[in-house]
Amino acid sequence: MSEIVPVILCGGSGTRLWPRSRATCPKPFLPLIGKETIFEATLARCAPFAAPVIVTGTAHLDHVEAQLGSGGARILVEPQARNTAAAIALAALRLPADAVMLVCPSDHHIGNPQAFAEAARKAAALAQQGWLVSFGIEATAPETGYGYLKRGEMLGDLGFRTAQFVEKPDLEKAKAFLAEGGYSWNGGIFAFSVARFLEELETHCPDVLGPVREAVSSGSEDGARFHPDSAAFARAESISVDYAVMERTDRAALVPADMDWSDIGSWESLHAARDKDGLGNSVRGKVELVDCRRVLVESDGPRVSVIGLEGVVIVVDGDEVLVTTMEGAQKVGKLDGAANQ
Repeated sequence: MSEIVPVILCGGSGTRLWPRSRATCPKPFLPLIGKETIFEATLARCAPFAAPVIVTGTAHLDHVEAQLGSGGARILVEPQARNTAAAIALAALRLPADAVMLVCPSDHHIGNPQAFAEAARKAAALAQQGWLVSFGIEATAPETGYGYLKRGEMLGDLGFRTAQFVEKPDLEKAKAFLAEGGYSWNGGIFAFSVARFLEELETHCPDVLGPVREAVSSGSEDGARFHPDSAAFARAESISVDYAVMERTDRAALVPADMDWSDIGSWESLHAARDKDGLGNSVRGKVELVDCRRVLVESDGPRVSVIGLEGVVIVVDGDEVLVTTMEGAQKVGKLDGAANQ
């Protein structure tokens, strides 16, 4: 099998887990679950494969280098964010044509790294056959915040053709998907042959590939860092890889992945991923609870005392305080404090 090269997309605006996560130090670089940061955990589960390629922006470069450790990683520094199609194209153009890219967001939690590695090897095998492969995350609830993948025909014992990409559904549709079966969450994890990905991008979205190719040819190296040309990179169309390639190709496939996955997209999902006491409570810092159920409380300073509440989130970080219901946690990114950092 060709070399499997993790391509870790590392960025974020730090709004959905405000005030703990901020633009200056967003979610990937925080130890939100356990002692490792989310980025460090991503690196650890990709360790069985080749040295990774990290795609990040200048704003996060110091955090990346501080947490990267040793291991021969290469860092591609985007001069500006142009969405995931351009980020993946940048990595592809710096890799051998026969390599298999394992594209991973840096800010997801995966509780079962062994299942991730097994799915990655199956996805890589399909990628070598010319498929563009998504991880089909086991759907465990009728979530409306994720896109869905519908399974088509089986592709041997490795996975399935992707029959349909479904935008984020309403609750009734999400419930119907779970009842019907054959639907997975689209978690934004992919495996591509470098050559096949570039071929498909050239066909379906040349307004990404052309400028990124020019940016790479005019770029410069600085040790382990590579800086694409800023002016050329800025001309790349800003579009996700889903829209640019995955929903347009006739070679889309999926590998089922039941690996205790979460995108940690809200305080509610972080609470679900964390260890909890017998009443469903998760606390960090100086916290005292009395008669509480299903609460998440963390403080980096003052004592927080809570009595008789259920289903709430309370976060104290520096001079900011957040109080919300679990359900309201989806709206945190719209708060002035989060949106106007």
